[in-house]
Amino acid sequence: MTSELLGRALIEEATKKSGLIWVRGPGAPARALWHVWHEGAACVVGDGPGEQPLPGLADGAEAEVTVRSKDKGGRLVSWTARVVELASGSEAWQAAVAELKGKRLNAPDGEAVPDRWARECRVLRLEPTGAAAPLPDGSLAQAPLPTPATTREPVPAGLPRLLLKRRRRR
Repeated sequence: MTSELLGRALIEEATKKSGLIWVRGPGAPARALWHVWHEGAACVVGDGPGEQPLPGLADGAEAEVTVRSKDKGGRLVSWTARVVELASGSEAWQAAVAELKGKRLNAPDGEAVPDRWARECRVLRLEPTGAAAPLPDGSLAQAPLPTPATTREPVPAGLPRLLLKRRRRR
């Protein structure tokens, strides 16, 4: 009983303080999602234009949530969550959206973001189903997901000489 309560407290405190959680839905890769801890669950918004994708997260499904340390970035705790989709406009939805709106950075529509979320997005609650899962012994590192983003090109060969000339003239 005491270890279960301590596990719940660890899940809540770690998730509250972390800016990102890694969520793996059934049959989908783990994704980093921004969230807010509200009334005993992590709430996320997504699957709309300009919002984070929520692959594999369906109402009633289970998901694996991994919380990282805010300062070191390492895994603190992992837990299993039950996914609950909040009905748009419901009392629970409005309370969750009020919290999420305060955490949403650079929203293109500013104060009108709840209206857009009601029309185009899903708001999910990730409710812990039990105590914290034991940490694995080995690494769970995976290759990055494919993306159209690219890294910058190599530095041109003549650029270091140009930069050194400017420093010498001063």
